[in-house]
Amino acid sequence: MTTSPLHLSLVTPVGRLVLESTGDELTGIWLPNDLRDVPTAATATPPVLREAATQLEEYFAGDRTEFDVPMDLAGTPFQKEVWAELSRIPYGQAISYGELARRVGRPTGPRAVGQANGKNPIPIIVPCHRVVAGNGMGGYAGGLPVKQALLRIEGAVA
Repeated sequence: MTTSPLHLSLVTPVGRLVLESTGDELTGIWLPNDLRDVPTAATATPPVLREAATQLEEYFAGDRTEFDVPMDLAGTPFQKEVWAELSRIPYGQAISYGELARRVGRPTGPRAVGQANGKNPIPIIVPCHRVVAGNGMGGYAGGLPVKQALLRIEGAVA
């Protein structure tokens, strides 16, 4: 496994994404509002970044509803529990923060669940955009226009 992160820039219908890996696993996706420059290095792009890019392109084309990219989600045990539950939300469906809190056994903790949701390092693939506020869209680390576009792509009604 490589120690310094490797990156791949991908132009998508929601803007430029930057995929990150430290070797054999995807470790991050930077959304368009998280403006970072992709370091230009002479290193070859690792297969996991090429595979993640291919799967994301298929998703945006409407040809993929699930992802199977190896990932390394760095976070607290609680965050990882929330992110695992996000991955169980079916394509094309949206749930509330309150429902997500109930699903992880914290029915009085939708705010804490929302904060963990916002720290998701691999958005889209770990579908944090599928969680909405009970009274509307709610927030999104990538910005509401990106969240709305992702939900539209999936045909989900918030």
